[in-house]
Amino acid sequence: MRDFDVSSPERPVLSTDTSGRIDTDTLLQLAVAAALEVKPASLVHLDLRGLCSFTDHFLIVSAPSARQVRAIAERIEEQLREVHVRLSHREGDLESRWILLDYSDVIIHIFDEEMRQYYDLEGLWADAPKRELVQGGSSVSLR
Repeated sequence: MRDFDVSSPERPVLSTDTSGRIDTDTLLQLAVAAALEVKPASLVHLDLRGLCSFTDHFLIVSAPSARQVRAIAERIEEQLREVHVRLSHREGDLESRWILLDYSDVIIHIFDEEMRQYYDLEGLWADAPKRELVQGGSSVSLR
């Protein structure tokens, strides 16, 4: 994912490939910008290219409550639907303590704090390059 300023209020510029399909970097940027609007407790990007056969990127987002988990998922889905990005699959438990949004090349995991610790995706994918975009509710510099 190319660098961008997570503290910037501006929405990322939409960029598509020659077939009109949104490129992965733009999808990542739009998803991050949408999540940031709902103020997640943390947001981490794992680059899984070369390590994983089913996706290239994970965004791991955590929030302090089920209500905020749902709000983050809804905002991301809404923003990506506006630019015609197709959601391949959505999963989550009834209490909304964890929601998965699968956009093929990018899979977004939105957890409450307890579920994030339980699943420990960062530990499972410890070999993947990791970038913390939000930590403890504050934006982290990407540069």
